Amino acid sequence: MSGRFVRASKYRHIFGQTCKKELCYDNLKISNNAWDSNLISANPFYLSVNWNSGAGGAIAVIPLENRGKLPDQTNLFRGHTAAVLDTDWNPFHDQVLASGGDDAKIMLWKVPEDYTVLEPYEDVHPVAHLTGHSRKVGHVQFHPVAANVLASSSADKTIKLWDCEKGIAHVSLPMNEICQSISFNADGNLLVSTGRDKKIRVWDPRTDKPVSVTNGHAGAKNSRSVWLGSLNRIATTGFSKMSDRQLALWDPANMSEPIGGFTTLDAGSGILMPFWDDGTNVIYLAGKGDGNIRYYELENDVFHYLSEFKSVDPQRGIAFVPKRGVNVAENEVMRAYKSVNDTIIEPISFIVPRRSEAYQSDIYPPAPSGKPSLSADEWFSGKDALVDRIDMSLLYEAKGPVSKTTAVKIPTQEVQKDADKNPIEVKPSKKLEPAGATPVQEKAAEDIPSNKKEEKELPKEEKKEIEQKHVQKEKKPEEDKVLPEHAIKSEKKAPEQEEVPVPIKALETKKGEIKEDVNDKLIKREKELSMSRMPTISSPEQEGSLSQKLEAIEKRYNEEMPIRDWKIAQLEEKITKLSETIDKQFSR
Repeated sequence: MSGRFVRASKYRHIFGQTCKKELCYDNLKISNNAWDSNLISANPFYLSVNWNSGAGGAIAVIPLENRGKLPDQTNLFRGHTAAVLDTDWNPFHDQVLASGGDDAKIMLWKVPEDYTVLEPYEDVHPVAHLTGHSRKVGHVQFHPVAANVLASSSADKTIKLWDCEKGIAHVSLPMNEICQSISFNADGNLLVSTGRDKKIRVWDPRTDKPVSVTNGHAGAKNSRSVWLGSLNRIATTGFSKMSDRQLALWDPANMSEPIGGFTTLDAGSGILMPFWDDGTNVIYLAGKGDGNIRYYELENDVFHYLSEFKSVDPQRGIAFVPKRGVNVAENEVMRAYKSVNDTIIEPISFIVPRRSEAYQSDIYPPAPSGKPSLSADEWFSGKDALVDRIDMSLLYEAKGPVSKTTAVKIPTQEVQKDADKNPIEVKPSKKLEPAGATPVQEKAAEDIPSNKKEEKELPKEEKKEIEQKHVQKEKKPEEDKVLPEHAIKSEKKAPEQEEVPVPIKALETKKGEIKEDVNDKLIKREKELSMSRMPTISSPEQEGSLSQKLEAIEKRYNEEMPIRDWKIAQLEEKITKLSETIDKQFSR
């Protein structure tokens, strides 16, 4: 025996898989700005792309289902007066996006309902902008736990912490040099940054002083940092003095030197962009200017090399989706979107191979749910909380990502003529979370207070008369019951004739009793359905208010509609694959 030991790991055989070109996003104009950023940001429903715009700065927002070649005239989000440098999606609202630009401004955007890039649409303008930086804003990142909290770094050598709802920066962290990267820890109570002065700083983001400062990578090129989630470790990528690419692991409690020293990877020239998956403890390293993505599993403070996704197409930008956006049914543990030649975005699925088609619970620990644990006021006042997590089996049952977003208030400023000056509530798109109440229901809800008021003002005698009439109506014979629409029309045509539909007859039992008429059953069922769709007030003793029932209906719709849309999308994809297979067989 050789005595060779193979390390046991559930993720040892993760492999990267691309899709066909027709399922990529083509005909893009990705920004050619030289600022070091990822150029792309992704969430379970949208992609945001820094756009190469001739006049000012622009962003292209692409719904993930809009695959294929985009129109030559792409719908854009316009508002910056200079190039857009970085974007980040709100983790608690899938339609809210933040952007930082070369014009020293931070913009907040809301994706319109039923937005698409396949049909002409008016340019979207920001709903708010945050001003406070004096030079270009290079990085923006939302807080992982508290709603409406945003961190931004600027060439003015500061990092600011914003309350997006109020539109103000509560804290400004001083940097000696331009910041190159920022990253929150899992609970958001610490922040790590790297800068041009080759220093790594760990901050308490609610104060203006660093917790610790240490020397980072010695090379002249940019370095990156990422907090390794719940493991309470920091990973950095950078260059040595000899321009070799390096990877390092740090303990925030002791930043004097990296754990195990600096690990040399290769002699590549492109900056390594690190992305951490807290569920699998795997870090993905994507190099700018090369097409490869290598990934390592962290175990016992050691990075174990797993494999490498290789491609001849180099990437300048890349983004990874949140965990609740992966395809659990296909054993996908992570998905990336990489740019190719600044004109194409290619999806890459990282899959754990399993023979069984059942849900693989061992490779899917609970993941962030997309629900905030704190408000901005609570967090800035000093409160801390753990990340709210979701059982990934729910994604398997729903056959796709389930939006757990909540209503997020953001400030509005007069950035366009019709902008509202008051704070607005950003609601999810009808496509993702459709509203359950119809205009008729909304009107009925508005009329509730007046109805209740009238009932209170009635004297006791009149109330008794109304109750007696109500009882008499219930005791009226069969012919006084509400009839279906077709029966009402027939009565209007010939009121003197009593028409009875042919299939509706009274059935006699052996004892001579008459069963309930079929027509009555239909009427009864119709009433039940109408009551379930739109409840009405029939008497003061009716249990529950109309508003509560409307909320219950809306909640049910919000849960069911995304599942239906996902199933439709899955069926369409299966039909496309089946048709391609059939075409191939016939071509042979």
